[in-house]
Amino acid sequence: MDIGGLETVVANSAYVSARGSTDAGAASVSRDRKMRARLQLPHITRCEHLRGRPDLDFPTVCLRQPIGKRLFQQFLEEQETFAPAGGLWKSVEAYAAAEESDRPRAAQETVNRFFDSAAETFCAFLEEAAVARVKEDARHGRADLFQEAEGQLLRHLEARAWPGFKETLFFSRFLQFKWLEGQSVSEEWFLDFRVLGKGGFGEVCACQMRATGKMYANKKLNKKRLKKRNGYEARKRILAKVHSRFIVTLAYAFQTKLDLCLVMTLMNGGDLRYHVYNVDEKNPGFPEPRAVFYTAQIICGLEHLHQNRIIYRDLKPENVLLDD
Repeated sequence: MDIGGLETVVANSAYVSARGSTDAGAASVSRDRKMRARLQLPHITRCEHLRGRPDLDFPTVCLRQPIGKRLFQQFLEEQETFAPAGGLWKSVEAYAAAEESDRPRAAQETVNRFFDSAAETFCAFLEEAAVARVKEDARHGRADLFQEAEGQLLRHLEARAWPGFKETLFFSRFLQFKWLEGQSVSEEWFLDFRVLGKGGFGEVCACQMRATGKMYANKKLNKKRLKKRNGYEARKRILAKVHSRFIVTLAYAFQTKLDLCLVMTLMNGGDLRYHVYNVDEKNPGFPEPRAVFYTAQIICGLEHLHQNRIIYRDLKPENVLLDD
């Protein structure tokens, strides 16, 4: 009997089963109730010491932190004074994500709602020159059409809305999440499944967060093989710093007796090299539109790194991962 082959089949089956429970929207069946209870938000009084942290400024909380941004936008929606600004912000973001063919229509809708002085939701804080330029160029649907106006919008929100936001329960709820974010995790929080790949310093395996049922990739770096532990710390800081849909996200970091572990976004689609050479061995490569699409995403990821003064020196097809 091929014991190794049998173990592989069992590992694959367990992995597919775990993925299926989350992919089908039924992650609750895989949650550990005892572990999930440890994710409860603390009482507000336990978080007050975080209120004065200098790093919790407007750009960090409302632009870079997804939870902070969502809570801030909910605050804007409830304030009659700031509701138009909040609506403009969402419209500008929707415009940036729209298909090129849909941009002229989306631009005109935004202009009618927020740039027309006769509109009920007109944003009077915008400079006249910026309003005029947007109106003039709206029909062209340029990608940077609202760039100037967005800058004025965010400066207005920082000056006018941000101070009041910090005195509300919305900000207190954000502090609760920040407190929870700072709590340590260990290997007991995760269930390991099959190995996804191996490298010079260790291996990457699929894992499941026991409290939420969500699947991740656990990159285990062997302490004995890792000559410079500072390299691990630098990588952890970089991954924690970046926030881009085109770069894998660091969700957790912890260490065991043997390994340093980085728990990151699980990319189920395989790497770019596999798709180029192995999916269709008789006709390797991609059609041009697909190649352009992947190239654009890679450039967006690199641009975000460069904006944070980070240089990625190991870009190759094997390190470009695809999602589902």
